[in-house]
Formats: sequence, structure tokens, C-alpha cells
Amino acid sequence: MDGGKIRTASGGVNQSGVRNHNERLLLSMLQRRGPMPGIELARLTGLSPQTVSVIFRKLEQDGVLRRGEPMRGKVGKPSIPMELSPDGVLSLGLKIGRRSADLLLLDFTGNVRAQTSTSYAYPLPDEVFAFLEAGMQSLLGELSEDALTRLCGIGIAAPFELWKWNDLIGAPTQQFQSWKDLDFSAQVARFSDLPVFVVNDATAACRAEHLYGRNHGFRDYAYFFIGSFVGGGVVVNDTVFEGNQGNAGALGSMRSTGPLGESRQLIDVASIHLLEDRLEQAGLDPRVLWHQPQDWSDLNRYVEPWIGETAQELAKASLSVCAVIDFEAVLIDGAFPEPVRNELVERVRRYLVNQDTRGLIAPQIEPGSIGGNARGIGAASSPIFSQFLLNTNAGLAAF
Repeated sequence: MDGGKIRTASGGVNQSGVRNHNERLLLSMLQRRGPMPGIELARLTGLSPQTVSVIFRKLEQDGVLRRGEPMRGKVGKPSIPMELSPDGVLSLGLKIGRRSADLLLLDFTGNVRAQTSTSYAYPLPDEVFAFLEAGMQSLLGELSEDALTRLCGIGIAAPFELWKWNDLIGAPTQQFQSWKDLDFSAQVARFSDLPVFVVNDATAACRAEHLYGRNHGFRDYAYFFIGSFVGGGVVVNDTVFEGNQGNAGALGSMRSTGPLGESRQLIDVASIHLLEDRLEQAGLDPRVLWHQPQDWSDLNRYVEPWIGETAQELAKASLSVCAVIDFEAVLIDGAFPEPVRNELVERVRRYLVNQDTRGLIAPQIEPGSIGGNARGIGAASSPIFSQFLLNTNAGLAAF
């Protein structure tokens, strides 16, 4: 696929205009609850059946919705549920990580259609955006002309103030400063006209869990994602809350204490880079932690103590966040194998029992369900969420 064709993929799905409140409301209901007939959506939303029918016809004509299988009741004609059309909206997501970047193509129902990755010693803008341009040529080159018009944007997930992370990842200070004041949209505009949505990487992971993870039924919860560095997100009123500067849920910066009483942050005591350091000290290649598919079973003597120490820190952090908002639950996920996640969650539950909970209501501790791809999926979901779904933390009515 040539560069000119990438540039023409400029979000044609939105040519019918920005989705209004009622359209977003119905799309959000279908996204969260699954296929439903119009009469049921009218009852749940308070909209008239006629209004719902008119909106359905428009969204079906736009290719955003499609008719599902007829639902037969006890009497009368079978009702026809409406559902999101997977091909109706497509989006790209770029995750900028410590040692690698991932680019994926996401459909309207959260399925990853295609994905490509690159690795590096440390991320620098020229290399990352060259990967993005080449990756778009590769992924979009497989799409039909109609599918290209369904692209609604590019989401980019990156750590907050990435230019300050050089000490943690061994990058030269002067080179890494090139991230400061970098205009992401201008970088992408060199080869694509798609709108760009930049989001904190841990917030992106939280959004992926909230939109596409197992439905735990919680309206308010805190979310920890443990990658090379730990981060997080918060869900309030059934919507991921980004904050006034997009840095809400910066849980990796929560205060902790080192072995000598020194002031530390959660990122210093509950991140996978600590496990990498242990492997290096043992003469092992830490890259084994990131091999796909992940299998840490041969590293148990190093993983086991790491889980114990990380769980203790997460138990304390879980109560700390609940001192600000009485979250129903705390979800924990990360870039590790599922058995490691499950053991970590179980340990946090046990450690929580022995914590000082005076004045607090201890939250439920539950596992996330997306895993290592959460940041890339969350990045790709940002254009979809911003343009098609309802943000209940933006002054709009909850549903």
C-alpha cells in the first residue's frame, strides 16, 4: 500500500457528522449489554420507540449497526435485535512501550483484526513513528476500499511525561528529551490524515478492560496494570475518568516506603522491571519474560518472591485509593501469563485481610481479563469511544 493511499484513509466513517447524544446513548447500551430490540432499548433509555426506530434506521444505513438473529417470544412476531456491526467502525492503536511498540487494527466490537510489533533498546520518536508509518502500510494494505472508509482514527498510548523516563530505561538524556513538547498529531500528519487521539498508556489499558473485558458489574473501580512499570486507571460512574490533564489514575506514582524507610513510589516496588533486574543478576536474559506466548513456569524461583512482594504493595495501594473514592473493587492485570495474574490477585486478597482498614470499606480484588495487549487495544478504542460512545463523566446523563 502506498503512502498516498494511507493519507486517503481519513475517517470516512464520520462523514455523516458527529454522533449526537441519543445515538451515542444507544450505541453505548449495545456495546455494554449486547444485542437488543428497539422496544427494550426504548424502555431502558426513556426514549420513545419511534425515536429509537429512526436512530436505528440511520445507524444501519451508515453501516454502524446491523440486524441480529430474530428473538422469538411467547406471542406475536419475533423481535429483531440490533447489534454493533464489527465492520462498521475500524480504528488503529499504537502502544509505545519501554522495549517495544505494538500497532493493531481494532474493529467496533473489540476484536483485533491484525497486529505488528517492533523492539528497540529504548523508544525514540524517529524510530517509533517510522514503525507506525510502515505498520500502517502493512495493516491497511490488506483492507478493501470500503474498509478504509471505516477507519475513524489512530489512538496512541504512551507513558505520561515519557521524556523523564530515560534513567529507568537506560536511554541517553539528550536523545530522550526529543519526546518533550513533541506534537504527536503533527508527526502522524506527515503520512496520514486520520485524527489522532493520545492517551496515557495505563489509562488506555483501563479503557480496554472496561469496554471489552469480562463484565464484573462494577460502576466504580480502580485498575492496576503491571507492565515494565506499574500504572493504573479509575472508572467512575461506569466511565473511565481521564482527569483534567489526562493523568487521572496515575497509580504508579503512589507513595511507598523502601527497606530503609526511604520515600519510594509504587513504580519502584511493584513493576516487572524489578523481576528483570533479578534475572539479570542471576545471569539470565530478561527478554525471556516477554517471549510470546508467555510462559514463566521455568522461572518460578524468581517469580515467586516477586509476586509476594508485589502483592503486599498492591494491597496497601488498594486501600490507599479507596481512601479517596470508595471504589467497589480493584482490578489487577498486566503483561504476564494468566496463572501469574491469578496468583497475584489471590495474594493481594490474603494480604488485604491483615491491613489496617479503619475508616475504610475494603474493596473486592478481582483479576482483569485483557492481559498484555490491553494498552494497544485501549489505544485503538480511544477514537471509537471519543466519536461513537457516551462519556458519562463529561456532563452527560448516565444510562
